[in-house]
Parts: sequence; structure tokens; C-alpha cells
Amino acid sequence: MSFLSNLRNLSKSKTDCVIGGVCGGFGTYTPLPAWLWRAAFLVALLCFGTGGLAYIILWIALPEQKVEAAPPPPPAAE
Repeated sequence: MSFLSNLRNLSKSKTDCVIGGVCGGFGTYTPLPAWLWRAAFLVALLCFGTGGLAYIILWIALPEQKVEAAPPPPPAAE
């Protein structure tokens, strides 16, 4: 059940991003690392031609990763 709850939170990564952040997002929210997702999309692209289409659809459909706003810096002491 934990795997499915992680996929509900799936989003594109802003930090682990080569093209659109899709594989970085999958790497963050699944047990497989991002490089393995990139290899899988590349194999699907080269063998069947569907990897590119799937990546583009996910790039459009997945939301951006929510970045927590940093707290404001403390006032400078003078």
C-alpha cells in the first residue's frame, strides 16, 4: 500500500532534472533510482518508440514539485 500512496504524490523533480524532471520524480517516489528510470525510458524509445511519447505525456501531466519556502533570514545585528 505504501507504493501506491507514494505514486499519488508523484511530481516532477526540480533538483534531479536532466530534461523535464520526470525520471527524477520517479526516482524520488519509487524504490528504483532515477538513472534506472532514464535507462528504461531510453530502451523503450530505442526498441519500441513509445518511451519518448510516454515521457512527453508524463512531462505535461505531472505537477511540478512543491518547494518549501525558506524562512526569512534573521535581521542583521548592527
